[in-house]
Amino acid sequence: MPFENSTISRYMDYTRKKLLIGIFLCLALFALVIISIKIGAADLSFYDIINALFNRDANGALIIWNIRIPRILAAIIAGVFMGIEGAVMQCVLRNPLASPYTMGISNGAAFGAAFAIIVLGAGTLHSTHADAVIVNNPYLTVLAAFLGALIGVIAVLLIARVRSVTPEVMILAGVAMSAMFSAGTMFLQYFATDAQVAATIFWTFGDVGRAVWNDVWVMLILMIPVFIYFMYHAWDYNSLESGEDTARGLGVNTDRIRTQGMLISSFTAAVTVAFLGVIGFVGLIAPHIMRRVIGHDHRFLIPTSALLGALILLASDTLARSILSPIVLPVGIITAFMGAPMFLYIIMKMRR
Repeated sequence: MPFENSTISRYMDYTRKKLLIGIFLCLALFALVIISIKIGAADLSFYDIINALFNRDANGALIIWNIRIPRILAAIIAGVFMGIEGAVMQCVLRNPLASPYTMGISNGAAFGAAFAIIVLGAGTLHSTHADAVIVNNPYLTVLAAFLGALIGVIAVLLIARVRSVTPEVMILAGVAMSAMFSAGTMFLQYFATDAQVAATIFWTFGDVGRAVWNDVWVMLILMIPVFIYFMYHAWDYNSLESGEDTARGLGVNTDRIRTQGMLISSFTAAVTVAFLGVIGFVGLIAPHIMRRVIGHDHRFLIPTSALLGALILLASDTLARSILSPIVLPVGIITAFMGAPMFLYIIMKMRR
């Protein structure tokens, strides 16, 4: 009995620390939401913000409800997607550098979405909306982006089946896939009209500011079942962390778990790219940080990576809106500046 009580006590301490980290991330995200609502070209006091949240006719209500809140929610949902994608891909590929961006999947989705915009006419340049591309048929764009991402996923899975492949080779394969998809996108742009080229180039700058309420609702509806699925299979991912043979010995269908994880991750990456453009490195940074903080238990790693991904992306967008105010930078530029040094750090650590 004393041994059992000691084991239970240690396990409770183990879970309590991780729950506290999750609560801290939730509080930090809530505080950042308040700050993000406050920051913008229109100077609104906290009284105006609180009044506008409860009264649609109040001063600043139109700005808060139609511009800032959809932007904030899009950043949170996209960050959750990216954090989950990175955590799952790094597990199933056994590669700390894996993410939809580094493995070429995001660029594959970008190529598919560009094909839908240029060839299939799914998007146009709207001069009254900050020269942004307006997606006329989001479902067609998401489908085309998913098919483009699927090509990248199939290539990654085929390479991963080679037993002697190293993490470095996987990343080089991702670079090759990214180059191929970028070449395909440039090929489409070469034969496109000026308006289509401008729309595609602007769209490739990842920007959460282009999201409207319909986009937010679609992304939120998709996020809920995806999160439930990955949490349901958290124990399977824990088994995979112990090795392929160990996972099979525990009854895990490793091929199915790996394939389903990659397909669902590619689908969520396609959704993010189709609505917001290419936003890199969040899916690499968030899971890598959380692994060092809470370990490899995916019951806690997946939700905390999702929270940290949302926190990183919302903080990046808030910085993008304030660093050169009133000029608003695309958030993809900020995440690239932050992610590139982290990427180099992880590579150097792997070499050591």
